[in-house]
Amino acid sequence: MPLTPGRAFSLVVLGLLANPASPSAAEPPRAPAVITVSTARSALRLLAGDDGRLYQLDYGRIRERPPAPRTPSREDEFHPQYGHGYVLEPALQAVHADGNTSTDLEYVSHRTARVDDDVSLTTVSLRDRHYPFGVTLHLKAYAAEDVLEQWIEVVHEEDGDVLLARYASSAPVLRAESYYLTQLQGNYMREAELVEERLTPGVKVLDSKLGVRAHQMRNPSFILALDRAAEEEAGEVYAGTLAWAGSFQFAFDLDWNNRLRAVCGANPLGAQYRLGRGEVFRAPSMIWTYSARGKGEASRNLHRWARRYGVREGGRPRPVLLNNWEATHTDFDEDRIVALFDGARELGVDLFLLDDGWFGDKHPRDDDRTGLGDWQVNPRKLPRGLGHLAAEAAKRGLGFGIWIEPEMVNPRSELYEKHPDWVIAQPHRELLFGRNQLVLDLTRPAVKEHVLGVIDDVLGANPDVAYAKWDANRYVTQPGSFHLPPEEQQNLLVDYQWALYDTMEHMAERYPKVMAMACAGGSGRVDYGTLRYFHSFWPSDNTDPLQRVFIQWGFGHVFPAAATSAHVTDMGRKPLKFAIDVALSGAFGIDRDLSRWTPEERATVRAAVTLYHERLRDVVHQGDLYRLQSPYERPQAALGYVSPDRSRAVVFVYRLGEAAFPPVKPRGLDPARRYRVREVNLPPGRQSRLGLHEQVVDGATLMEEGFPAPLRRSLESAVVEIVAEP
Repeated sequence: MPLTPGRAFSLVVLGLLANPASPSAAEPPRAPAVITVSTARSALRLLAGDDGRLYQLDYGRIRERPPAPRTPSREDEFHPQYGHGYVLEPALQAVHADGNTSTDLEYVSHRTARVDDDVSLTTVSLRDRHYPFGVTLHLKAYAAEDVLEQWIEVVHEEDGDVLLARYASSAPVLRAESYYLTQLQGNYMREAELVEERLTPGVKVLDSKLGVRAHQMRNPSFILALDRAAEEEAGEVYAGTLAWAGSFQFAFDLDWNNRLRAVCGANPLGAQYRLGRGEVFRAPSMIWTYSARGKGEASRNLHRWARRYGVREGGRPRPVLLNNWEATHTDFDEDRIVALFDGARELGVDLFLLDDGWFGDKHPRDDDRTGLGDWQVNPRKLPRGLGHLAAEAAKRGLGFGIWIEPEMVNPRSELYEKHPDWVIAQPHRELLFGRNQLVLDLTRPAVKEHVLGVIDDVLGANPDVAYAKWDANRYVTQPGSFHLPPEEQQNLLVDYQWALYDTMEHMAERYPKVMAMACAGGSGRVDYGTLRYFHSFWPSDNTDPLQRVFIQWGFGHVFPAAATSAHVTDMGRKPLKFAIDVALSGAFGIDRDLSRWTPEERATVRAAVTLYHERLRDVVHQGDLYRLQSPYERPQAALGYVSPDRSRAVVFVYRLGEAAFPPVKPRGLDPARRYRVREVNLPPGRQSRLGLHEQVVDGATLMEEGFPAPLRRSLESAVVEIVAEP
C-alpha cells in the first residue's frame, strides 16, 4: 500500500528507472561535477565523481577559496549504501525483489531551483547501476537562517516488493581532531536534560523505539561540537533535529581515520518498510545548522528558522491561557467551569482551556480509565454543551479552548466495544495498556476517518472554540495491525506517522483560526514534524519552576520560546514571583486553582499578565536568545532575549542556590546605543536592588561589565528590561 494515502509525490528519476544503466564498466568515464548547497554562512559541497558515485567534499563554513576536490574514498560517499564495498554505518539498505541485499547507486543528475528569495531546493537523482531502483536526495537551503533541510525519496520498478531495511534521511561526514556530542535526554518529569560526552571510536547510537510519541526518553535533537566541548559563543558547532514524532535513530560512526559520520533518520527497528512497485517512500526531514560561533548562534539559527518555517504561525502572538486541570481535574460541572471564567477575566488572561474530563456518556470520563474515544459531551457535566461554555467565555472577553486525545481509546468506551479491532495490538498476545488506554490504528482508513470526524465534531460543530490541546498519553508496545496484511506489518509505524500528520494538517487547514498546543504526557512529541501544525508544545508535566529552569533551558537549545508553554502552578510550592518569572520566559500561562489565591497573589499575577502583554511577549517570542549563565555550571541561571532591531532586551535571572556569582553580562546589544536599564515585575512596594535600576548605559559597557544580579538567596529571581533611548 502507498506510504501516504492521498499524498502525491513526483520524481524526475521515475522516467529513468524504466531503462536502468548497464554496469558502469561499460560506460566511458564522466567528468567530475561539484554540487554546492549554500546558506549565508555555510555550505555543503558534493562531488559527482568520475566513477559515478556521489561524495561529500565538506560541510561547514564558506571558504573564499575552497580546496580543489581531492581523490575521494568510499568513506566519503555522501549517502552510502550497504552491501557493495562500503563497510561502515550505511544510510540506505535495501533487499531487492530478487533477494539481492546490495545497492549500488550512481549519480544521474541534479538541479537547483529557487523557491523564493530565501529558500532554494537542490535535488540529486541517483539510480542503481543494475536495478530499476532510484533515490532522490532533497537539500533545501534557508539562506538567512543558515539552515539546511534534507530528506530522501525512494522509488522502484522492480518485479516485486523491495524491502527498505534502513532509510536514513541524512548522513553527512564531519572532520575534526575530536567531537563532543550533547543530547537532550531524560524521562517523564525530567525532560531535556543536557548530557555532553566526547565521542570515541566506534558507533554511538541515540534512539527511541516508542513508535507514535517517541520522545519520552530523549528528544530527537543533538549538538556536535568540534575539537572542544560546546561553548555558547565560540567554536564550531553543528545542531541537528529530526522532524519526526515516530521512533528515530542517530548513529554517530567515528572511524579509524577520525572521520565522523552522523547517520540520522527514522528508526528502522520493527519498521523495515516493504515498498511496492511504483510507490514512493519519503523519509522525514532532518534539519541542520552550522555555527562557527558556538551553540548560542546555532540555537538562534534554529529559532529564526522555526518562527518562519518550522512552527505554525511563528509570528502570531501566543495567548495567555488559564487551564482548569489543577483546579478541578476531571471533577467539575458547568457551573464550576463558568465560575472559573470570572477568575480568568480578573487576571486579564486571553483564553480558558478546558482540559480532560468533558466527554463520554455511557462511559463518562471521570478518571483516566473510561470514556476515551467517545467524544460526545457528557450531558451530566455540561448539559448545554461546549457552545454554551464558549459563549459564556466570550461574554467575559475570553477565548475558549478544549482538550482532545483523538488517537487513543479506553477499553471502557463505546468506541472500543464496537470496534475492538481498531487498536494497535498483536494477535495471540495479552493486551498491554498504558495509562489504561490503547492506540488507534490510523493505517486503517475507517480509523483515520473517525479521527478526522472527531476533529470536525469538536471544532467544526463548535465554531467559537479558539484553541485545542492535542494530547497523546501512551506509546506503542505491541506494534501490530489487524488491518495490514502480513507482509506489510512492519510498515505500521511509518504509515501511522504519516497518517497522523494528515489528521493534524486537516485540523490546521480546516480550522485556521484555532490555535493548538501539542502535548504527549509532557514532551513525548516535540519535533518539527509535529510543530508545523501546532503553535506551541507542553515541555513537561513537571511544572515545579526550579525544575522548569532546567527543562526550558534544555529545550531552548533547539526550540524557540514562542513555542514553549510555560505555566505558573502550585507544583513544588516555590515562591510565586519565582514561578511567574520562570513562566514569563516562554509562552506564559497559568494552571492554578484561583480560589486558593489571596487577593495579593491575584494582584501579583494580574500585574505579570499585563507586563507580559504590553512589554515582554514580543521580545521573548520574536527576539534572539542569549544564554548568559548556565544552571549546569553554577546555581544561577541567566538568559536574555534581544529584539531583531536590538532596541529592546529582557534578561531573566534565577538564583538556584547560595553562592557568590559573577556579574550578569547581556549580549546581542548594539554597542553604540544607549539603553535604559530597569528591573520589572517587582512586588508591590518593593524597591529594586539592581544597581543600574533606571540608569542609562551604552551597550558596549553593559555587555563588557554587566551587572550584579539583584538577588540575595535561593529561589529569588529578577526580570531586567533594557530599552534603547530615543
